[in-house]
Amino acid sequence: MQKILITPGSFVVGANYWASHAGTAMWRDWRADVVERDFKTLAEGGLQVLRVFPLWPDFQPLTQLYGGHGDPVEIRHGEEPLPETEAGRAGVSAEMMLRFAEFTRLAARYNLKLIVGLLTGWMSGRLFVPPALEGRNVLTDPVALLWETRFVQYFARQFKDDPAIAAWDLGNECNCMARVPGHEAAWAWTAAIVNAIRAVDPDRPIVSGMHSLTPTGEWRMQDQGELTDVLTTHPYPVFTPHCNQDPVNTIRTQLHATAESLFYADLGGKPCFAEELGTLGPMVAGETVAADFIRAGLFSLWAHDLRGLLWWCASDQTALTAAPYDWYAMERELGLLRTDGTSRPVLKELGKFRAFVDGLPQPPPPRLKEAVCILSADQDQWGVAYSAFVLAKQAGFDLEFQYEAQPLKEADLYLLPCISWHRVIHRRRYLELMARVAEGATLYLSYAGGFLSHFEELTGLRVLTRAKRTGISTWTWADRTFTLGGEYRLALEPTRADVLGVETDGNPAFSVAPYGKGRVYFLGFPLEMALTTTPGAFHTPEAQPFWTLYRHIAQPFMQARAVTKHHPMLGVTEHPLEAHRRVVVVINYSPEPVKTTLNLASGWTVGTVWYGASGLDYDPAQAARATVTLPHNDALIITVEKQN
Repeated sequence: MQKILITPGSFVVGANYWASHAGTAMWRDWRADVVERDFKTLAEGGLQVLRVFPLWPDFQPLTQLYGGHGDPVEIRHGEEPLPETEAGRAGVSAEMMLRFAEFTRLAARYNLKLIVGLLTGWMSGRLFVPPALEGRNVLTDPVALLWETRFVQYFARQFKDDPAIAAWDLGNECNCMARVPGHEAAWAWTAAIVNAIRAVDPDRPIVSGMHSLTPTGEWRMQDQGELTDVLTTHPYPVFTPHCNQDPVNTIRTQLHATAESLFYADLGGKPCFAEELGTLGPMVAGETVAADFIRAGLFSLWAHDLRGLLWWCASDQTALTAAPYDWYAMERELGLLRTDGTSRPVLKELGKFRAFVDGLPQPPPPRLKEAVCILSADQDQWGVAYSAFVLAKQAGFDLEFQYEAQPLKEADLYLLPCISWHRVIHRRRYLELMARVAEGATLYLSYAGGFLSHFEELTGLRVLTRAKRTGISTWTWADRTFTLGGEYRLALEPTRADVLGVETDGNPAFSVAPYGKGRVYFLGFPLEMALTTTPGAFHTPEAQPFWTLYRHIAQPFMQARAVTKHHPMLGVTEHPLEAHRRVVVVINYSPEPVKTTLNLASGWTVGTVWYGASGLDYDPAQAARATVTLPHNDALIITVEKQN
């Protein structure tokens, strides 16, 4: 169980836990009977993992005593000198450690595994630090770093043999505890904490516990991936940029956790899971809608080899008067369990999914991927990645992400969307990319005002002028009319390109050109960012079918699929078991039931049904297709076999 987040195909189902009677005050107001009652209910509901939090100032209650002129003299536990014990030298409360030991015994009694957030100094909008460290930058100050490393090392040493603990988490969103002057400082803090843990417990996975990572900011998924074993997302629709737009049971929001977790995993180079996820209460979604949201989200994360989902949080906190619960209404009604102890429908969905995973004959291997999406320095990387992922899913193919400075991944199809400003791609990577296209790959570019060398050579288009657009533009392609905005417009003259779509004045809008043995598609609009910032751009009846462009570009590379679909609200992943057998996961990301046809490639037939048998209508005599009826926000999982 210790390698649950590391092993490919593993998937954990659980929740973030604070005791139902006290929230963040649970360690000071310790009630083992309440904790046991909570554990019993959660375990009976099907949970297997809890992420738990030894609140930092409770476990390391340091007080700084001062002398003349305010000079620091001694750090104590209140008025008492630090005991001359191992715990005392680490500044740790022996009483709290005994309570945590009782806590782990209770977890083991109900077969619940624990992910322990060691430095819990930030929680639900409030900073919690030992009194001696108040006012210090706890991520860069040497006094803070000294006591932090002593604390995490002592804690990990005391519990390294505890079978209830599955992984160490650096702490809850530690990047919120203070600001750092640059990514080097964030790297140094992370390295110090990770190394302190590994020195005493080299075997357990170390989980990042961070959210809001970027490829170019102070806190980077590449750095967290270098130092920790497992990356984490906290993909709340309300808090994540570009996600607070559509209902939670529609395709863009349904794909949020999957897209963001793959964004972290692909760029960071480590496994990732949705460590905190929820709707953030009844002001966002009703209880049955929240259950629909989590059902499709579970299948989606699992199908994309993301290692788990932990709901935020175990219990409502409507009766608590302390901060942060007194401050923020959002923090009070988030539980799987209501204040009276009854369970919400989300807990039932988590339990059902846990039973499904436990009953599988084997975990599916990683999905097939047709494309690599390259993200650039001078763009909103997450915004571009998010829409590209949704469009690919609607079109029926799968992609992975990489940052432009990273080694170029191998693929037959490359997407370089929304090229922006000066730093689109390093020269050495660009030359590699051009060489891959010359050898036969396909490249797609969309334009957001950026600069790209060898542009005419690559696209077969000559730039005549560049100017700001004055409004939304209309253009046609494949007998369809589209409207799309953008900040800049290139007036273009085709030299080698085949113009597929044109603006109303005849300016090329969408084109393709040969380049060596490969092809280059160019779209003169920032499609991905335009959709990212448009509410309802993917699911409403008025939504323009931009996914058909992606499907047109990727069509040659989808021929290797055993199963293809046409309905834009369905996502399909394929997982090769052997050379002639695959698992196919079909997910309905819509709040409405979908009845449609799946097309099977020549020689492929449906084998067994792993989930959703009632939704499949398949006649082996009509092997080329199967009719499926998928309930809203639900899935169908089958195996397909190729006949010799």
